[in-house]
Formats: sequence, C-alpha cells, structure tokens
Amino acid sequence: MAQLDTREKLAILADAAKYDASCASSGTSKRNSAGGKGLGSTEGSGICHAYAPDGRCISLLKILLTNSCVFNCHYCINRKSSNVRRARFTAQEVVQLTLAFYKRNYIEGLFLSSGIIKSSNYTMEQLVEVARSLREDHDFRGYIHLKTIPDADPELVRMAGLYADRVSINVELPTVPGLKRLAPEKSAGQIEGAMLGMKGAIEDGRDAKKKYKSAPSFAPAGQSTQMIVGADAATDSDIVVKASTLYDRFSLRRVYYSAFSPIPDASAVLPLQRPPLMREHRLYQSDWLMRFYGFKPEEVVSAAEPDGMLPLDIDPKLAWALKFREYFPVDVNRASREQLLRVPGLGTKAVDRILRSRRFRTFSLDDVARLTVSVAKIRPFIVTSDWRPTLLTDRADLKRWIKPEKSQLELFAA
Repeated sequence: MAQLDTREKLAILADAAKYDASCASSGTSKRNSAGGKGLGSTEGSGICHAYAPDGRCISLLKILLTNSCVFNCHYCINRKSSNVRRARFTAQEVVQLTLAFYKRNYIEGLFLSSGIIKSSNYTMEQLVEVARSLREDHDFRGYIHLKTIPDADPELVRMAGLYADRVSINVELPTVPGLKRLAPEKSAGQIEGAMLGMKGAIEDGRDAKKKYKSAPSFAPAGQSTQMIVGADAATDSDIVVKASTLYDRFSLRRVYYSAFSPIPDASAVLPLQRPPLMREHRLYQSDWLMRFYGFKPEEVVSAAEPDGMLPLDIDPKLAWALKFREYFPVDVNRASREQLLRVPGLGTKAVDRILRSRRFRTFSLDDVARLTVSVAKIRPFIVTSDWRPTLLTDRADLKRWIKPEKSQLELFAA
C-alpha cells in the first residue's frame, strides 16, 4: 500500500464510510465537560450528520479505520476483489483526528467502522483501542459509535460496549438465502448470536447500574443494525417481518435501511440498477408505524401489493387505510388514541394535541386542519362537529382524490 498522508487517507476513508447509514446519535447518557474536567459533550448542537429525537443536529466524524478487507461480499465496494484505492489509519491517527476536529468545533462525536484486516480479532482490537484511548487517555466525553465484528472474540465486543455510546452489528441482508448468496463468508447464525450476546451485556450493564452507582455505563445508547435493500430478491414484506423480529429478539434501538447502490466492477450476481430511493423511504415509514403508531408487522404487510412490495406512490399508512375502510371514519372528538393514530395524515404530536384539547373544546374540521399538512388527505377518514364524509370514505376512486400530487420543487422558491 502506497504511503499516504493523513489528508489523503481521510478523503478515501470518509468517502468509503458513506454507504453506512446507521450513524444516528440519539439515546445516549448525558455527559459534558462543563465542570472543567475532560473534553467533549453529548449535549450540544452541531453542524452535520445525524439528528437527535428533539431535532438537534449532531455532527459526527464518520470514517473507516481501513477500506481493505479480507472478505469478498458481492455488494460491498471495499470487498477483497474490488479495484479501489486502499488506505488505513492507525488507531492513534483516528484518535488525533477526532480530538483535532472536536477542538475546531467541527464535530461532536465519532462513528467508526472498518473493513476486516488480518483477522476479525485484530480489527476489533484496533477499533476498541481507538475508543479506549479517547476515553481513558484523553477523557473524551463526546459520542462514540462503534461498528463491531460478529465473529470477533466476545470479550472484545464487550469491551467495545464499555467505551462506546452505541454499538452496531449489521445483519447485512434481510434473508438467510440472500446472505449466503451475496456474502458467503458471513454467517446469519453468527451475526444473530453476537447481537444476542450484546443484548445480554447491555441488560446486565443496566442492572448493575441500578444496584451500584459506580458501575460503568455499558453502551447507554443501545445497539442498532442495518439491512441492504434491493441487492437480493427480498420483498418489502420480507424486510418488515425481519425488522420486527430483530426489534423483538434483540431490543434494538434502530433498524436502518440502505438502498443498494451499484458499485464499480460489480459482480454479475448483483442487479444492474439500484432500487428507487422511495422504496427505502417507505420502509422507514413502515418502521415508524410499528415503533410509534401501534401497527403490528402483519398489518403493515397487509398494506403491501400482491407482490409483497409497498406502494411507492402513497405511504404505508394510507395504503392500509384504503384497504381496511371498515375502520373508518373515526370520530376525532371521541376516538381512542389507538384509533386516531391510524388516521392517514395524523402524526403522534397531532394526536396528542387533539387528546389534550378535546377535554375543553369540540373539534371542527378547521381545527384539525391546523394540525396537519393536508386536510384533504384526512377528510375521508374522520368525523368532526361540522364534517361527516358520508359516502366519500367508500368511493372506489378515493385513492385518486387523496393521492399527493407530484410537483417539481423550485430551487429559489420564496
């Protein structure tokens, strides 16, 4: 490997990390250096990559330790047979970059992943060393997210949880046949075993923290994973069911979806075109329905077309409502929270405001319109003090009436 300076390495390894979508920084414990000790904080606002639940933008230095890899996964641009320029940081180079960027107010944390070099254990040791040095040698109190390696020694993976706010282990593909075909060197059983071990370690850490205040925090932001969408034959229904299983079995904070992107010198077993980005968006919406709106996986799947794919022209919640019209219309002034959450166009905040306000007033259609972007989308599914949809809910062409119109955005619109 040719000798590269730090700037050249950063250009290569930051670009190589862009395919990893799971870099959110929410859910961790609050730490700061306001008392004059340590360096960094998990509470400030930043300039870039990820967003906390309250809307704050959190900036992360998102890089790979190296883009060299001994594996040959067909979908990965950094696979062993790929003709890309390679680079590698040392652990201390990553530490110094993180500190230098933080002191210049460029970042608030680190997202670190890596290709596999020499062996899984060796690579995992290097990742852990970066986090250890930041925490112990420099008392860094900012956010750290480490990508762990499933077949590394469990003790090394456990050490990652001691230093990182969040850890993640990618399941890579939604189905076992897809993983065997496109990443034959990886094992679904091994990946899920590592995730189960991490779940147990996180639970043990929380129990210890409850009993002993001096117990160290262990991955306070939990664990997450990522699935590639569109590289294999998995349908949206397959992906929704897989995501639900992962949430239930491993208590994940997030499942991320990354639309497959064609890569240079691609393998012949890969599709020639990337899936529509809207497919990735619809999967995130379906994920939200299960996590925040009380939908069961089978209900989300029932919104899919006969081929198992979610509609691209309308969101999954509207698709479900159009298929199950017997649940509508819903009386805004009397319905339960669970019923209101199923109304297309009503989000969790709007529903909570309705529940708070209707104790003191009766809602009209205009009142509901103030809580949503498009009242036209909601009207067929609700009853208010001055509105009843009569036969509108049962119209055969209802989808055409409420489907969002396509429009070209204007770059310099007022």
